[in-house]
Amino acid sequence: MDRPQDLFDRDREWTGLVEFSTQAGPGIRLALVRGRRRQGKSFLLRRLAAALGGFYYQALEEERSQALNSFGDALGRHLAVPGGRLAFADWDEALGAVTRLERNTRPALVILDEFPYLLTHSPELPSVLQRVIDRSRDGGAPVRLVLCGSALSVMARLLTGTQALRGRATHDVVIGPFDYRTAATFWGVERPDVAFLLDAVLGGTPGYRDLLPGKPPKHGLDVGRWLAKGPLNPASALFREDEYLLTEERSLVDRALYHSVVTAIAEGNTTQATIAAALQREQRAVQHPLRALEEVGFVTRSDDALRSRRPIYGLADPIIRFHHVVTRRDLARFEDGRAGEAWPDAQPRFTTHVLGPHFEHIAREFSFRFADPATTGGEPATVGAAVVNDAKARAQHELDVVVLGRDRRGATPVLAIGEAKHTNKRRTLSDLERLQRIRELLADKGEPARGAKLLLFSAAGFDRNLERVSAERSDVELIDLERIYRGS
Repeated sequence: MDRPQDLFDRDREWTGLVEFSTQAGPGIRLALVRGRRRQGKSFLLRRLAAALGGFYYQALEEERSQALNSFGDALGRHLAVPGGRLAFADWDEALGAVTRLERNTRPALVILDEFPYLLTHSPELPSVLQRVIDRSRDGGAPVRLVLCGSALSVMARLLTGTQALRGRATHDVVIGPFDYRTAATFWGVERPDVAFLLDAVLGGTPGYRDLLPGKPPKHGLDVGRWLAKGPLNPASALFREDEYLLTEERSLVDRALYHSVVTAIAEGNTTQATIAAALQREQRAVQHPLRALEEVGFVTRSDDALRSRRPIYGLADPIIRFHHVVTRRDLARFEDGRAGEAWPDAQPRFTTHVLGPHFEHIAREFSFRFADPATTGGEPATVGAAVVNDAKARAQHELDVVVLGRDRRGATPVLAIGEAKHTNKRRTLSDLERLQRIRELLADKGEPARGAKLLLFSAAGFDRNLERVSAERSDVELIDLERIYRGS
C-alpha cells in the first residue's frame, strides 16, 4: 500500500502498522502506539485509518457519559447509521460493537487515540478489552485494534506485570522524534550550524513546526530573533511547553520536586550524587523522582560506557532543557515580553548547558548511526560516554564519545574514543594529546583500547597544525558540523 504523500519520513512505522492492520487471521489483534506529544502519532494514525477505511476515534478529557456519547456519535458516522448516532450504556457494549466490525476483503481496523483519557474515568477498560480479545480467539471476526496515547507511563503499564492486557499485544510502536539529520530536512534548513542550533532547542519534534512563526532562519545570527517569536514569546504555545509535558504525566504529582531534578540535570549534574548535592538532599531522596522521570521519558539513564554500574543521567527532550536553562532562570523578564534584554544575558548558560550537551549528544548519534566503520574503527555495538580515572595525576577525564564493538566471543573492544566540545575556538594539537593520554590510560587499565581511533569533534573547526598531523595518521579523525550533518 502506498504511503500518503503528506507523511514525512516514518517509513518504518507506516510499513509496520500497515502490515499489522492487514494481517490475515480471525479474532482481535492488539497494537500499541505511544510517544511524546507532538510527534505526529495522530497524524499518522488518521492517515492509516483513511487508507484502510478504518474507524478512528480520538478521546477527549471529558466525563464518562460524555465519552460514551461522543464515541457512539463517531461510530454512528463511520457506519453511516440512520440518525448518525449509536447509544451505549457502558464500554462493554461500545467495545463489543467495534470489535465485531467486519470487512469483506481485509480485517476491520479500529483506532482508539488518546486512550489514557478514557482510563481516567473508566479504569475497567483494559479488563473489558482483555475479555473481548480472549473471546475472539475462537473464530471471531478479524479486527485489528490500535490503542494510542501520549502519557508514556500509562501506555507502558498496559502491558506490564499483572495488567489485564499483558501478553495480548502483538505490536508496540514507539513514535519518537526525528534524528538530527531528518529534522534538518524536515525544517528545510541547509546550513549545518543553523540546523544544529534549532535542534539544540527544539529537537526532532515535528509538531513544533506548525507552532512557530514563518520559515526558520537562514543564518545563526537570526536564531535569537526567531526564537523571540516562538519559545521565548509568552504568547506562544511553546513558551510553557516544558510545563505542558510534565502536566500530561499525571503520575508526577510533586511538580516542584520534579522540576528541581530536571533543572539540576540541565545545569550539568549527571550523576545521582551530584543531582542530590544540587538539591541539597541525600542520594536516596532523589532515587524515586529519577526513576519516575525516566519511566515517563523525560530523563535518560545510561551506564558509563566503561563502568556498567555508574549511571549517567541526561534530559531526553531538548526543549525541556532549553526552558529550564534559559527561560525559567529569568522568567519574569521573558513573561514581560523583554526577550530582547533577557536573551543576550542568557547566552553564557545557553552555550554551556544547552549547546554543549547537545553537541556531545549528536556526536554520539553520528558515531552510532551515520559514521562509516572506517571512521569508528569498526561496526559500533554501543556508543556512550565515560569517565576515566587518572590516579597518577589525581584527576578524572571525561570522554564524550566511547564506541564499543563486539567480537565473535562476545567481548566489547573499544573501537574509538572521542571528545566533543562546543566552543568558538578551533581544536588544537593539545586536544589530540589529551585524547592520546586517555587512550594510554585505558590500555594501562587493561581495556582493549590500544588501537582505538581518536575522534575530535568541533563546531568551530581545527587549526592547521592539527589538520596536518591528522592527515598523516590513520588513527585520528577530525569531525566538524559539515561532516556530522552530511558526511560519514
